[in-house]
Amino acid sequence: MLSKKMEEALNAQINAEMWSAYLYLSMSADFASSGKPGFANWMNIQFQEEQEHALKFLNYVISRGGKPVLKPIEAVKTSWSSPLEAFEDTLHHEQKVTSLINELYALATEEKDYATQSMLKWFIDEQVEEEETAQGIIDALRMISDNGFGLYTLDKELAARVYTPSTQE
Repeated sequence: MLSKKMEEALNAQINAEMWSAYLYLSMSADFASSGKPGFANWMNIQFQEEQEHALKFLNYVISRGGKPVLKPIEAVKTSWSSPLEAFEDTLHHEQKVTSLINELYALATEEKDYATQSMLKWFIDEQVEEEETAQGIIDALRMISDNGFGLYTLDKELAARVYTPSTQE
């Protein structure tokens, strides 16, 4: 059973994950409307992953005897001046999510909630991957700079990404 404090913190994370999904959907729409279908695809996959993360937290709260409480999702930015700006925002956002997951882990440790600590380890590993991937795309975009063919090539590469549900419940 979750402590009230842990339940509230996990519910806040559900909302944060849904906000993340909304942000990535907005980025996908912006890329699609500006003729960058590969970038749009990459962000659409991010959108799907974030929804999956929210559901993992929601289902975990239920499994531990808690009640998920969904709150309104705050507005997100709707346009970016360049793919680089969008991916820099992505990296900063993922770093923020990492700090939220770390805070949850610290609270679970403080509460001696070993089950929640165990569940959160998957998210900790996931955040390392999220930050590394965003940084890699930023690095590529910086190398490309204003090279249209480079941007076209990266767009094609990002179009190949497919959504693969995680195996962790």
